[in-house]
Amino acid sequence: MLPHTLFVGQQLYFLPVCGSTNAEAHLLLIKNEATEGCTIVAGHQTQGRGQRGNTWEAEPGKNVTLSVILFPSFLAARRQFYLNMAVSLAALDLLREQGLTGAQVKWPNDLYFQDKKLGGILIENSVNGHRLQHSIVGIGLNVNQLRFESPTATSMACAAGAALEVETVTVRLLELLEKRYLQLRSGQASELRHAYLQALYRYQEVHAYSIDGRQVRAQLVGVDEEGRLALEIGNRLRYFGFKEVSYIL
Repeated sequence: MLPHTLFVGQQLYFLPVCGSTNAEAHLLLIKNEATEGCTIVAGHQTQGRGQRGNTWEAEPGKNVTLSVILFPSFLAARRQFYLNMAVSLAALDLLREQGLTGAQVKWPNDLYFQDKKLGGILIENSVNGHRLQHSIVGIGLNVNQLRFESPTATSMACAAGAALEVETVTVRLLELLEKRYLQLRSGQASELRHAYLQALYRYQEVHAYSIDGRQVRAQLVGVDEEGRLALEIGNRLRYFGFKEVSYIL
C-alpha cells in the first residue's frame, strides 16, 4: 500500500483494476466521501481518457495512472488553467529529477520528451459561481512500458534506459504535486506561468499547425490566463481554444 503523502488526512485508494480513476473520483465526490488530496491509484486502467476524447494506452502494472481530488476554491473559474500549469510543472519536476532534463509540456497538457509523448493530464473542474468548486486531476505517466502502438509514444524507461519502481515514482509525483499546488494556493501564479512558458513545447518557435482545416505556419508565443494558445500568424496574434488548433508533428 502506498503511504499517505499528499495533504493532512489524505485518503488513498489503490484499485488493482478500474475503468477510469477520474470516474472513481467522481463517485467519491457524489457520495461526499472525499477530502482534499484524496487519491485514486490504479494498477491497470481499462478506460483511461485523454483530451479530445482520446483513450490512454497503458500496460498493467507498468505505468502511473491516478487521480487526485482538489478543492481550489481560491481560484477564479476564468483562471482555472493555472491549475493545469501547476500540475504540468509537478510532472515535469518529476521527469527532470529522473534525468529527463529535456522534458516539456505540449499544450494543453501532454508531457513530451524528444518529440514523443510520455504522459498526459486530464483535469475536470466543477464551478460554483465565479470560482472553482472541486477539481479531479487525472495523470497518466508511462514509466516502464517499452512497446507502444503509437510511434510517437515513449516512457521514462525508454528515455532513461533503465526501469524504475512505479510505486516510488507515484509517491514522488504526489509530493511534487502538493508542492506546486501549494505554490498556486499561496498566490505565486505569475511564477508558475513563467515556469510553464519556459517548459512549453515549441515555445517561441515557428512550426506548422492545422487551423480550420488549413495548414499554417505560426510562432507559438504563449498561453493566456484562460488557457488559450497564442499564435503569431504573419503579423497577427490570434488565440485558440483546445479544439480550435492542432499541432502538425
